[in-house]
Amino acid sequence: MAKKIAFICTGNSARSQIAEGYAKYFAKIYGKDVEVYSAGSNPSGYVHPKAVEVMKEDGIDISNQYSKHIDQIPISQMDYIITLCGDAAETCPVIPSANTQHWGLPDPAKVIGPTEDAKLQAFRKVRDEIKTKVEKLIKEL
Repeated sequence: MAKKIAFICTGNSARSQIAEGYAKYFAKIYGKDVEVYSAGSNPSGYVHPKAVEVMKEDGIDISNQYSKHIDQIPISQMDYIITLCGDAAETCPVIPSANTQHWGLPDPAKVIGPTEDAKLQAFRKVRDEIKTKVEKLIKEL
């Protein structure tokens, strides 16, 4: 039976979207039977263009993913719930049967850089951290 994984963040526009993209990618690579979701406690309504851009740099297209509320996914059925920011860890419903983990990562969308490249660098740094953590999670399933 497929393991169900949810990546939860406040806005569901960057970190959780990146994690969803990598989880789907690594599940294929490692032949794992998983259902992957991402959602937000207060969804922004869009996937951040820079998240799409930095994932495309790594060969993964998340442009068809969309921002959604926790209530729009089968949260009570999750085997794993991964929160990616402090607010989501505090507002995420507790599912006793789920393996809950908190990966506190900075929000790259909040970086105010002097240049667009500085902002992209923030997204790349968070993307690379998420990639490492997601690959480890999927391999260990």
